[in-house]
Amino acid sequence: MLKFLSIRNFVIVDCMELEFVPGFTVLTGETGAGKSILIDALSLVLGERSETSVVRNGCDRAEISAEFDIGGLPKLAEWLRENEFENQDDDRDVCLLRRLVDAGGRSRSFINGRAATLQQLHTVGEHLVDIQGQHAHQSLLRKEAQRELLDAYSGNRQLAQSVAEAYRHWQGLHRLRLSREQNAAAFDQEREQLEWQASEISALNFSPDEWQALQAEHSRLSHAVALLEATQMGLETLSEGQSAALSQLNAVILRLGQVLECDSSLKVVLDLLEPAQIQLQEGVYELGRYQQRLDLDPQRLQEIEARLAAVHATARKYRIVPDQLQELLRTVTERLEELGHKEDGESLARQEATARDEYLELAKKLSAGRAGAAATLARQVTVAMQTLAMAGGEFSITLAPLEQGNANGMEQIEFQVSAHQGLPLRPLAKVASGGELSRIGLAIHVITSKLGVTPTLIFDEVDAGIGGRVAEMVGGMLKKLGAERQVLCITHLAQVASAGDHQWQVTKSADSANPGNVSSRIAVLGKQERVEEIARMLGGAKITDTTRKHAAEMLLAAGAEGTG
Repeated sequence: MLKFLSIRNFVIVDCMELEFVPGFTVLTGETGAGKSILIDALSLVLGERSETSVVRNGCDRAEISAEFDIGGLPKLAEWLRENEFENQDDDRDVCLLRRLVDAGGRSRSFINGRAATLQQLHTVGEHLVDIQGQHAHQSLLRKEAQRELLDAYSGNRQLAQSVAEAYRHWQGLHRLRLSREQNAAAFDQEREQLEWQASEISALNFSPDEWQALQAEHSRLSHAVALLEATQMGLETLSEGQSAALSQLNAVILRLGQVLECDSSLKVVLDLLEPAQIQLQEGVYELGRYQQRLDLDPQRLQEIEARLAAVHATARKYRIVPDQLQELLRTVTERLEELGHKEDGESLARQEATARDEYLELAKKLSAGRAGAAATLARQVTVAMQTLAMAGGEFSITLAPLEQGNANGMEQIEFQVSAHQGLPLRPLAKVASGGELSRIGLAIHVITSKLGVTPTLIFDEVDAGIGGRVAEMVGGMLKKLGAERQVLCITHLAQVASAGDHQWQVTKSADSANPGNVSSRIAVLGKQERVEEIARMLGGAKITDTTRKHAAEMLLAAGAEGTG
């Protein structure tokens, strides 16, 4: 559960630190005081996307930190361990989340002090908190939301995803088969052309390495005469001629060696000339070996030129350079594999039939799960409606079969309601008034929340559109839920607030340090302070003894205790 929340420089909050407790906690305050800002801050630290507008005016960055007790969440603990976010020793049951957003829009996230991606933060958040927003009821009018809610209630989210993937696979094969059948002649013609191209290029037996070697050998053979002349001239100049450089250098070294004893300073010159003698001798040997390897081979030159011409001709035919021939062969081969052989049409039909059978098997399993869950959920919501000023009303979930099925399964899901006894069941979107929709939606959310394992549930003004006796019943429902889970509810209704185990008041005031700014504050209310706040919610700006007495009676009737 949520144990601690720290908010700094967030919207109109300069600094706020809150310690949370188990049970049902209500947050109340004037409109615009900043009640929903608390939910926004918590959403941010749970992985929601941020905007630069969340940074308090005049500040460099906003910072939100939250501490959770995860002792009862083994799956989350395992995820943290697998992703190397786990705390050590005595802190294993603690999960610390932190989010920083600077004024330039840059955001950083941390899990247990280690840098994390936004997706990782969101994954952790899904295990920790479930937030129902004030417009959650409106989503129930969409059939997509109705289907997703039923699948979540029945525990079939993963199965529904598998059904969608199986359907897409089946339909992909179906479209491919139809395309093959409708364009069989064109495919055959393309296949024939590609097979001819692949055969021609393969027969060339060409590779980029061979191309480089051929060019080098052609250059050498085509210039063989010039190369022989150059090497012969070099050998004569260096070692074979009458005034060969090597002979003259040897004579100079010999003569200087003879007179070295006359002047030892000549040794420096000899030390420079002797390595030159060695290098020159090695050069002469290497040049001689090169000359021996040179060969005037007109036949080999003709063979190479023919090979080069064949490669160039094939490359020109396909309007590419020779280096690209191998890549062209790869492309042609891949396309041939896509087209397959003529007998692949039957294989494709068999694959399509197999994919259809796999889809139907998964879809039927999903349908069975939905049918059982629909009956149970409808019965529970109908029971809840009797206590929410809808006596005799009925809630139903219809599963209308689809002839072919689709990515969402084999049935069309629709929520239907009869608000009062004697009225026929009709689609929720067509018959429910705003108040009825709020009551039905709240009942559904409370019922489905009980089945989850998320330890903290937050309801952000989900009681909008109700009042009076119905509001008292809603407060009672949330109070019962708070006995099993940690529940936080933002409300404007005194009847709901009086049912809370704890009550916090949100206020807004001018910032003394920055007169142009305002700051939001939260105060934990004691017994008498709760009487005053609920009296304000009942009577508005003018609080009388009568409203105080009524507020005290409401708290007493709800069995609420002050928090000092």
